[in-house]
Amino acid sequence: MMLSTLSAAAANAGQPPAWMTFMPLVAMGFIFWFLILRPQMRQQKEHKAKIAGMKKGDMVVTAGGLIGKVIKLDDHYVELELGPNVRVKAVRATIGDIVPPAGSAPAND
Repeated sequence: MMLSTLSAAAANAGQPPAWMTFMPLVAMGFIFWFLILRPQMRQQKEHKAKIAGMKKGDMVVTAGGLIGKVIKLDDHYVELELGPNVRVKAVRATIGDIVPPAGSAPAND
């Protein structure tokens, strides 16, 4: 009887605590959040701010790759002029980027 309790105690002494088995999962979750989710949330926040600051006369690129000049702004829609007498209405959220004016210098120069 004494031998069986000693062997059971020795077997339990070799196992780590239960909370230590979940530490790798918690660490992987933190790394996933820090490397993937956090930068993506920051990028979405910057895009929303850029779209909110859009004004009439800006050159923009749509998510489909069309480049046009903003003619009219609405809460949900933007009217773009793609060329002479070519106007389209686009959803404001599909604007990908605002093109800087051609005369401005790039930020890294």
